[in-house]
Amino acid sequence: MKKLLIAALLATPFLSGCIVAVSDGEAEYGWKSKHNGKNWQAHQKSNRDKIANLVSGADYSTVIQQFDTPDFSELVSKGDTVFQVLYFSTNSKHSDGKVTKDECTPLVFKDGKLIGFGQSAITEYL
Repeated sequence: MKKLLIAALLATPFLSGCIVAVSDGEAEYGWKSKHNGKNWQAHQKSNRDKIANLVSGADYSTVIQQFDTPDFSELVSKGDTVFQVLYFSTNSKHSDGKVTKDECTPLVFKDGKLIGFGQSAITEYL
């Protein structure tokens, strides 16, 4: 009996195991901390809601205060006109944890004023 107990104690450091986590489907998947504790679905819905309430002519500074940091941004000059485009994630398509521009809604500003959003605004102005 003593030999078995000693063998068990000596073998303990060499034992390995694995942990299996089981979910009932209620777990939230994806990143959280990047967006104030919200999961990615809630973050994208929040962005869609904010975008739906934007009005044409709104100041850049007023609009940007409503959102977290844009996922992408671009600055384009055409002649004397400066366009700024901010992209916010609104529609996950790839479920790979990475945000791409095709998963975002662009907001288009001309000389610091919102002139449109969505792909149609990109097509129209840029």
